[in-house]
Amino acid sequence: MQKIKAVPGDYVEIHLTKLIYEGILLESPESEKGIVLLKLDSGYNIGFNKKDILKIELLKKSRERKEELEMKKDSSKPNVAMIITGGTIASILDSKTGGVHPLQKSEDLFRFYPEIFEKVNVVKVEIPFMKASEDMDFKDWQKIARTAVELLNDSNIQGIIITHGTDFLHYTSSALSFFIRNLNKPVVLTYSQRSIDRASSDANLNLQCASLAAISDIAEVSLVGHASTNDDYCYAMPGAKVRKLHSSRRDAFKVVNGKPFAKIFPDKIEKISDYKIRNKGKAKVDAKFEEKVALVKIYPGQNADILDYYAKKGYKGIVLELSGLGHAPTKRAANPWTQKLKEIQDKGMIICATSQCINGRVNPLVYSNGREILATGVIYLEDMLSETAFVKLGWVLGHDEWKKSRKIVKEKMLENVAGELNNRLEE
Repeated sequence: MQKIKAVPGDYVEIHLTKLIYEGILLESPESEKGIVLLKLDSGYNIGFNKKDILKIELLKKSRERKEELEMKKDSSKPNVAMIITGGTIASILDSKTGGVHPLQKSEDLFRFYPEIFEKVNVVKVEIPFMKASEDMDFKDWQKIARTAVELLNDSNIQGIIITHGTDFLHYTSSALSFFIRNLNKPVVLTYSQRSIDRASSDANLNLQCASLAAISDIAEVSLVGHASTNDDYCYAMPGAKVRKLHSSRRDAFKVVNGKPFAKIFPDKIEKISDYKIRNKGKAKVDAKFEEKVALVKIYPGQNADILDYYAKKGYKGIVLELSGLGHAPTKRAANPWTQKLKEIQDKGMIICATSQCINGRVNPLVYSNGREILATGVIYLEDMLSETAFVKLGWVLGHDEWKKSRKIVKEKMLENVAGELNNRLEE
């Protein structure tokens, strides 16, 4: 490798006795200096024992991208803004580790994905922070919402694209669905499951479709991403009705208990279901949030004393993810859930219920233990997703004028504010 002057980041060919591999040369860790690491075109890493390598040929030197990208404007194209928050879609290959690290500047994103400029002018880019989605909290959702509303009320901007990590993206999309009121233009969140150094990266199609969604008439908070494992089209999905249902597939996000707004191809949009239309109003921020809320999953034999922990810590509300129709252990003396639920709520805590099932809705009236739990005052949230319910409960309890009355809290939780409830479920 020293003779051919190959360094990590170079594209090389490794010759074995019977096989030849091509890929990006990676830096080997100190503990494995006898191993040569290569990132294949598929995106996977492979290691070779140096003793098995006949030769390494340099095919292409890595190029440092130091030139500035000129973001060309075309007056015939509509203008959009972007909010970049991090995640795989805003990361690039680290030639030393074989993994990815965040982009250092927004121009790098456009250099990798120039196709976005075919449809729109990106006239403004905001980077409120660069974080993995698992490191975000409600303060980050508030910051995105405030940034988005400022851009939405700019008459020169047709819509907004937000790039985001995938793992907790549906929490952010739910939060923006509640935090942004009087929505007047499209707010489009998009992502990539696979990093840009992989041939199977989904980032390019997602961004192309997101740009079309951002200039469409869909005045909703929507999540745009692959509709299938193929690079053919994306779905625009309701922000409060979408969930990540696969850890690695490119079509990881699906609408639950509802339908996508539209099918989006790189060159056209086909409407699927009703949505709010863009308008000339002014968007506003309503990002109040009570951080002392929790999402708790119920399992067989669970002791109800877990609720005492949250009460002691000063929590104001809990979403319980119950069994299918909305049940918890009520018949075991060691797990007096009915008694504990009543006790905790009598002290002022708000308890809501969702289903552990992905599809369908809770219905406490079918079985006696459901009716027992309902009688304690638990608010059953129909077909609302657990993650959406968690976000909505924090938002509702963040309003002092609402949380003073349990009746008002219940009314607000069961009010269809952002399409989070669907009264007509289909198979």
